[in-house]
Amino acid sequence: MLPRAAFRRHLQMQFDRPERRQFITLFGGAVVAWPLAIRAQQPERIRRIGALLRSWADDPLSQAAVGAFSQGLQEFGWTLGRTVQVDYRWAPVDDDRMRQYATELVALPADVILTFGSTATRIIQRETRDLPIIFVNAADPVGTGLIESLARPGGNTTGFVSIEYGMITRWLELLKQIAPQVARAAVIRDPTSVAGAGQFGAIAGGASSFGVEVSPIDARDNRTIERAVSKFVRRSNSGLIVTTGRLAKHNRDLIIALANQYKLPTPGVD
Repeated sequence: MLPRAAFRRHLQMQFDRPERRQFITLFGGAVVAWPLAIRAQQPERIRRIGALLRSWADDPLSQAAVGAFSQGLQEFGWTLGRTVQVDYRWAPVDDDRMRQYATELVALPADVILTFGSTATRIIQRETRDLPIIFVNAADPVGTGLIESLARPGGNTTGFVSIEYGMITRWLELLKQIAPQVARAAVIRDPTSVAGAGQFGAIAGGASSFGVEVSPIDARDNRTIERAVSKFVRRSNSGLIVTTGRLAKHNRDLIIALANQYKLPTPGVD
């Protein structure tokens, strides 16, 4: 299990992988190509991108993402402050504030809205069914009703999923690679999310092929997580899997500390 500093470096390296940078470039490409005719007719107009992000503005990973996104826009010929303006709103834990920010972004008006995560996307959708919405890091956009299907999203929303269910069993594979003796794994999930249930279902479905018994831990709050993990580790040969979701993300410091304290092999944390 990585300590926090090393974990952040690990996530940063993951963010810098070509496919991560590709989604930044693809978003920039969607903006630059939309619509070229209007750009030619209105050369003086500054295009506006509204960004509703479920993260902390001062988080190093957030700053890295903003920097990479700005670079992607520049690579497609957009100049910040001259041809395009990005209006960021940060609301890591407060849904009421996120709803307020969603109203502000739609009223700007923005030409396109970027959202991070399923909750931010859903809140923006309630504000507008006309403005184009592009989401990133949505765990299960079909299951949560954000889009109709991956092939044909429909409506005004499209984007990039954070994980594909068919790849979820890779967590089990990684767990067995780093700790072959593991026979039991606690799976921390978001009980309020359709994606959380779906991810646990995919893990449970593949667990027997790896000889691992899995048990869910609902990430409701710090106390719930700490109590459940402490109880789970009373038996030997245990490991930990953390599914994607905002509750796991918001409690990641505690989860990392618990994994270190009980020496639980853990493939990764959202």
